[in-house]
Formats: sequence, structure tokens, C-alpha cells
Amino acid sequence: MSGLEVNGLNKSFGGLTVCKDVTFELGPGDRKALIGPNGAGKTTLANLITGIAPPSSGTIRLDGRDLRGLREPQRVRAGIAKTFQITTLFKRLTVRENIRLGVSERKRQGLKLLRRADGDRATEAEVAELMHQFRLTRHADTTVENLAYGQQRLIEMALTLALHPRILILDEPAAGVPTSENHLIVEAIERLPKDLAVLIIEHDMQLVFKVARSIIVLVNGAILTEGTPREISRDRQVRDLYLGAGHG
Repeated sequence: MSGLEVNGLNKSFGGLTVCKDVTFELGPGDRKALIGPNGAGKTTLANLITGIAPPSSGTIRLDGRDLRGLREPQRVRAGIAKTFQITTLFKRLTVRENIRLGVSERKRQGLKLLRRADGDRATEAEVAELMHQFRLTRHADTTVENLAYGQQRLIEMALTLALHPRILILDEPAAGVPTSENHLIVEAIERLPKDLAVLIIEHDMQLVFKVARSIIVLVNGAILTEGTPREISRDRQVRDLYLGAGHG
């Protein structure tokens, strides 16, 4: 299969099992959301996929390639990238400089591109395209610390996309974003490359129902059900355990 295959994934810490026989697929162009109450195991599952933590058992494959033995940086180079719940940007650098760091990291050019790289037109063109895609061009030379939080989340998404992932994990992209800026996140997700596989970990159900084509419900480390937004919204068990409980 082309894309990500998670099969029979388990993770235990001592006697506590936090991931139980998780199996799902994420193909090119998929927009899949992972939801569940706090403590359901969503972040643990993301950490297993990205190589931050090793599974106790089970397999993770990318385009048929077994990823066991690959650590986080190697999985990034293989095509799996993840944003974080708390922005990890260089706040005193400009938007342009932050995104350039993402491009230079992929090209393994180190920190030399912090200064304007007029001699590397391909890099500057890519930086400009990413800023345009995420509607950041007018903020190009503004330091990140002077931008609204919603705009900072857009920069983080742009920086992650600069790594040219085939699998993109968005870890609570709307976390901390004021309701008035929420539309920026929705629009940014809708503008992502059509062939990019996206897994969205999110508590904001309005956002989930706007951008996801399928939803995985995780409870106590195990998949309770998976379906379309319409199917999930009508699932009585999901409503009782999650949707009807203040969204976890």
C-alpha cells in the first residue's frame, strides 16, 4: 500500500497499557482526524508513529517499508512530520527566517541560511511560496513574537511543510488559538497539497467536522470506532462517551 500502515500497535509502560492493538491506514490525500477524551492515548500514538517512542509490539510501515529501527530524525527524512501542541518557533526571528530554517533543515544546509540567501534562489523561491500558501507574505519580515497566536500556528505548519512530508501529523493545531482566528487554521488545512496524507489530532470538534473526511475515535488507548463525520456524529456510543461529555 502507498501511505502509512499501522498494524496491531501496542505500547505499555510497566503494567499500564496506553496503546491497544491499534490498526489503521492513512493514504495519499487522506484527511483523517484522531479524537478522544484526555488520556485516550492520542499523543502516545503520534509519538509511536513519529519514532519519539518505540512500540511494545506491532508494525508501522510507510509505502510498505517497515519503520522499526528508525528514530525520529530518520522518520522525518523518510516523510513523516509532526507539528506540536505548543509552538516551537524561534520567536525572535522573522517569519521568513523561521521558514528558511525548515527548508535548510531539509536540504541539510545548517544555519547558514539565517541571513538572506540571495545566492540560493531556489531556497528563497520556496520560502516565498510557503509564505504565500499560508497567507504570511505581508508578515515576512516581522518577528514571530510580534504576531498573533493563530498566525504563529500557521508559521509552524509552513515550517513543517517545508520538510516535504508525505505524512503530516497536526497535533492540536487549534490549541490556544482564539475563536476569532480559528478560521485561519481551517483555511490552512484546506490549502494543504491534495496528495498529502494528514492526520489531525484535535479537541475542537467544529474544526474536525469541517476538515476531516474520516474520524478515528480513541478511548483508553484502543480504537472505539472509525467513520465519516456524519457517521461519528450519529454514533450513540461516541456521543455518550465523548461528544456528549464536553468533548473530553
